[in-house]
Order: sequence, then structure tokens, then C-alpha cells
Amino acid sequence: MAATGTLEEPLRKLVGDRTAKVLGEHLGLHTTGDLLHHYPRRYAERGELTRLADLPVDEYVTVVAQIAKADKRTYGGGSGVRLEVVVTDGSGSLTLVFFSKAAHAHAHRLIPGRRGMFSGKVTVFNRVRQLAHPDYQLLDADDGKEAVDAFAGRLIPLYPAVKQITSWRIAQAVDTALNSLAATGWDGVADPLPAELRHARGLAPLPEALEKVHRPRSKADIAAARTRLKWDEAFVLQVALARRRAADSALTAVPRKPGDDGLLTAFDARLPFTLTEGQRAVTEEIFADLATEHPMHRLLQGEVGSGKTLVALRAMLGVVDAGGQAAMLAPTEVLAQQHHRSITEMMGDLAESGMLGGSDLGTKVVLLTGSMGAAARRQALLDLVTGDAGIVVGTHALIEDKVRFHDLGLVVVDEQHRFGVEQRDALRAKAERPPHLLVMTATPIPRTVAMTVFGDLDTSVLDQLPAGRSPIASHVVPAAEKPHFLARAWERVREEVAGGHQAYVVCPRIGDEEDAKAEEKAAKKAPKGEKGEKGEKADDAERRPPLAVLDVAEALAAGPLQGLRVEVLHGRMAPDAKDEVMRRFAAGEVDVLVATTVIEVGVNVPNATVMVIMDADRFGVSQLHQLRGRVGRGSAPGLCLLVSEAPEGTPARGRLDAVARTLDGFELSEIDLQQRREGDVLGQAQSGSRSSLRMLAVMDDREVIEAAREEATGIVADDPELTRHPALRGALDSLLDAEREEYLDKG
Repeated sequence: MAATGTLEEPLRKLVGDRTAKVLGEHLGLHTTGDLLHHYPRRYAERGELTRLADLPVDEYVTVVAQIAKADKRTYGGGSGVRLEVVVTDGSGSLTLVFFSKAAHAHAHRLIPGRRGMFSGKVTVFNRVRQLAHPDYQLLDADDGKEAVDAFAGRLIPLYPAVKQITSWRIAQAVDTALNSLAATGWDGVADPLPAELRHARGLAPLPEALEKVHRPRSKADIAAARTRLKWDEAFVLQVALARRRAADSALTAVPRKPGDDGLLTAFDARLPFTLTEGQRAVTEEIFADLATEHPMHRLLQGEVGSGKTLVALRAMLGVVDAGGQAAMLAPTEVLAQQHHRSITEMMGDLAESGMLGGSDLGTKVVLLTGSMGAAARRQALLDLVTGDAGIVVGTHALIEDKVRFHDLGLVVVDEQHRFGVEQRDALRAKAERPPHLLVMTATPIPRTVAMTVFGDLDTSVLDQLPAGRSPIASHVVPAAEKPHFLARAWERVREEVAGGHQAYVVCPRIGDEEDAKAEEKAAKKAPKGEKGEKGEKADDAERRPPLAVLDVAEALAAGPLQGLRVEVLHGRMAPDAKDEVMRRFAAGEVDVLVATTVIEVGVNVPNATVMVIMDADRFGVSQLHQLRGRVGRGSAPGLCLLVSEAPEGTPARGRLDAVARTLDGFELSEIDLQQRREGDVLGQAQSGSRSSLRMLAVMDDREVIEAAREEATGIVADDPELTRHPALRGALDSLLDAEREEYLDKG
């Protein structure tokens, strides 16, 4: 096949239609560049040459030995054939086994008397040590120590693979691609890193890096290649973010500076507490942004319970004071209703403009959700278009075409990671001129992640809890090992309720008919006795369905919590029913709320002091931290009990121990990130495409990310359209497809 010489060449022209189809459909690899950026996940070392007498079982070894005998045998009534080759080095013997076509293919080469090097993983079958389908290289009489050392010292790349195509077939395709490009001298491959940057940072050229990452001769080759390829990913991302920052700075917005004696001043005068130092500092940053002619583009992240909603509300009141409107977008109806309830309670008569008893300084605060009745919906839409409503809190219903604003000045997006690109942008587009944007997240984000994912946003951090907040004690309850611990957990719930407090019980699923259908569908797809990555069968705890809200609530009401007022809350309840349950729980009319993660964020019931999380190992670290933040919100101490059947010493149990050990959300977010694939960092589910982070580890490569950000800022300032850097522009187009650039665009 003719050499192609470019990274954009379709793989079918290089490896044939069949292999290209498998690579495309199952690994998302469509071009030569895609294939060469599909890096080895690790490298197998053939290792030191091992004497046959010293072979360790279950390890990868290389031996030099002579073939003593070779026999073809049939099995399965003659339908199958295997080749058994016995080799010896004088210290012991070893059997090599090949099956089916491989048995015929290797029989003519592996004949008694020949000497060779054999490499593979040692296993035991019928008490005999063997290598199944080993790699080998036969040695001629004049092959000496150099050949042996070269073979034994080779690093074998192992690629991320799927059952439809093995790692070694991917390696063959990579070899074909590298040979094709080398045949043209890599003339058609443009290097996205500017030459001056490469020289200043001591980075290898792209062709050299690709050769070394796929065909390393030493560990030093791998290190040099990885450093260069990490720079590619970090630099391209930071250029995209730098261009976004430059574009934002060119936009004009309406400055929103509150008056001295308006709505915000009246609200502050009624606060029954003083702002924390952190809240004051973040508020100053936000109001400074709002007063400029460029749209604010700020990320507000903070610890659970740090008072982000209050900071956001004061920003919204400031915008209303300045004649504009503010919209808060929440991901669920439960959270939208909770925010609306909290805001109106905090504002009091300031939220009742135009109503009997409402303040003259006030405004209307309206709620807009998809389940609202027609009359209430019409009134809310009218209040928005006339400007009577200064603040609206809503779900996805806010972005519908019928929603019009009089003068939208600020968009607040709560729990932004739950929204897609188009949804956030649709709300911002409802303003006459670019509105100010405040993005909030209750999940603390490590600095390197913030620089990588939210590099186009200014970041504010709230890490100080308001005065009066109580500490939360967290404990793991090993239900399988110590069932009496679980019994004690329910006793603690009863004690808290007897003391006038309330409790949450959180379960991973609902347990209704739709859940049952989903389980049945999953069970049909999963083969019986399915094996994990290491070949072991899944244990009983993993095969047991997750505990369900409806089942647990029924069992508790009839058992350990009998006599208490137990109710349920989950996402498939009717919106009015959900709101009614939350209202009664907030009013103290429900003792124990058994719920799914609909109560994960935003729910604020200070009287709730204890939370029991069932099957806690089925939740992520950050999610557990968020859930735990629903208790300890009043003056009484909080208690979080993490119930799990995960055995001690397992990774799942380790995660729970980490959550129980610390209340530091930033520490937990780093643990959470370390346990997830780097490909999740950019919000893969939101962008709908493969992550561009294949080599960069955001937790470990802070220096690279910071240096790349500095270089990218300088490049973009000097050449905003990258007209003098066409290779870099091309890398942006290929690594950050249009959808991903849009994701970065919208923050």
C-alpha cells in the first residue's frame, strides 16, 4: 500500500477496510493521527533472562532454551489440534503450547534441536509450567549475546483494546502507520508546538515523540515521549481557553452597579448574621466584575454549606438594584423549588413586590418549572417579560422559546456540570447584550483541574463555613462483617428523632417498576459468572442489586424505625408530591426521609442531624461528600453513617474510609479524581465526544499545565487568530472538535 504521509489520512487506506472498521467503531480511531495518539497504556518488559529452574508462576519471563521435542496432538474428538513444544536450558524444562491455526503455523519452525528465546506469562496446567502462545525468536548458530540481550531488553507496548481487536493487532496497525510516515520522511506531518517553544523547553519534535512512545528502546525514550505529548495536550487546551478569554474580553456588557440605598442594602440590613470573611471577599470580586463593561465569567466553587447561595443571591439583588433581571438555572425541580423557597424566606417582604404587605424596595421572585400549572406559568412568563420579576429560579423550562426577559443582566448556573452546552447557552442568549455569568459548583475542584477545565473562567473559592455550623462525624458501618453495627445505626436514628431532630436515609435506586425493567435488561446483557479484568468472578455483594428507596422505607417502617414518621422522596414522583414531602420535612412533620440523591445538593433543613447512606460504596467520593453536607447545617452536631458490605482492604472500602477520615472537600476531590479516568475530566458526557486528554494527568502534571498556560497566553496575545501558527490551528481543529470548543466556550 502506498505511503500516505499525513495524520489526516483515513485508516482504511492504511490498514484495510476490515481493521479500519473495527478501530473506528469500537475505539473511535478513524485517521492515522487518531491511531498514533492511541498511546500504550503500559509496557511489558521481557525482563531479565530467567533460568527454567527458577520460573515464577504468573509472571512475564524470557528464557533462552533448546527445543527438546515437539508434538502435535488432537483433542475434542479430533476437531481441535494443539502443538506442545518442550524446551530445556539444562536447569529445567518448560512446555510451550499453541492451539488451532497457531499450532499449524508454528509447527514447521519449532523443531527439536533449534535454539531460541521464548517470552510469555508462566502458568500451570496439570502441574506442568507452560507458556501459552509465547512470543519467540529463533537464534541461528552465530547469534550471540547481543541478540539475546536485545530481545530480552525490549519494551513491549500494550494498548487499550477491546474484545473485537487485540493489543497486538493494534500494535501491528501502529507499526504500519509509523513505517508509512517514515517512508515520506514525515514531510506531511506539521508540528503543532512552535519551534521556539520546543527549543526553549527542551521538547522532542513530534515525529520523534511518536516513534519513541510506540517503539521505545529504553525507559528514557518513554519519559521523553510522554513529556512532549503531555505538552501537546496541555498547550492545545490552554490555547483554546486563552482564545476564549481573549474573545470574552472583547465583548461588551451593561455594567450593573447597585445603588447605595436600594434592595441590596435593605436585604443586608435584615440578615440575622454577619457574612464570613470568605463571603465578603468573594462578593467584592463579583461586584467588581459586575461593574465593568465586560461580561463577568466567574466560577464560584465552595465547600458544602459554605453559603454559595447567599453570595449568588446578593449578586442577583445587586443586578436588580441596577435595573436588570437575574435568572438562576437549577438541574432538578427539587433543587429549583428549594432555592426558590430559601430565597423568598431570606428576602421576606422584599420578595413580594406588588403584593399586599410587600416592600416598596422589593421585587418579585418567581419559580418556573416544567410541571407548573398553565395559569401559574402564564403569570410567571408575564412577570418576566414586563420586568416585574427581578429574579427567576427555574429548571430547563427557563430555556424554552416562550420565555422572554425584560432585561436579563445575570445568569447564575447552579451545579453547572449537570447541564449541556446548548442548555446554558440558550439561557444566556435571551439577553439583549451578553449577560454576566456566575457558574456555581458545590464540588471542590483541584487547582490543576480548574486550570484545565475552567481555564477561561475567573475562579472564586469559598472554603470557610458560616458561624454556628456544627461539625459532622462520619463512620463506616460494615454491615456484612458486623451486622450489629447496622442495628446500632438505626438506634442512633431513633435517638436523634427522640431528641427532636430528623434523619435522611439515602439509597442508590428507587425500586419501582422502571427500576425492575432496567435491572432485567442489564441482567440479560451480562453473561452469567461474568469475569472481571483479572479473571476473578464478581463477588455476591457486587451481583446483589443496589438497595432501593421503596424497599428500605417499607422495611424500616415495619422494623427498626417502627412508630416513626417515615416517608420517601425520589425523582419519579410527581413534582407537587415531591414539593409537598420536602415542605413537610422542612416543617418537621416527617421524622425520616428515605430518598435517592435528589437531596444531594441545595436541600437545607437545619433540624436534620443524621444521614444513613445505604450501599455507600456505590456512590462516588465527591457525591458522598455532597450528601453528607445535608446534615450539620444547624447548631446540633451532624452524623453521617456509611453503610457498606465492601470488605476491609478493598478499593471501595478505602474510598469510604477516606470520606470518613476528612471533611476537606478539596482533599476528597483529589482522591476522587485519582480514582477516575483522566478522560472524565472534561465532562465527556456533556460534550458527547472522546476526551482529548489521553496522556496528560491533571493531578500529576501541574507544572506542565501552568507552563503551557503561560506559553498559550503569550501566543494568543501575539497572534489571536493563529495565522502565523497554522499547525497549531490545525491541532485545535482536530483535537478540539467543534462541539468540544463550544463546550469550552460556554464554561
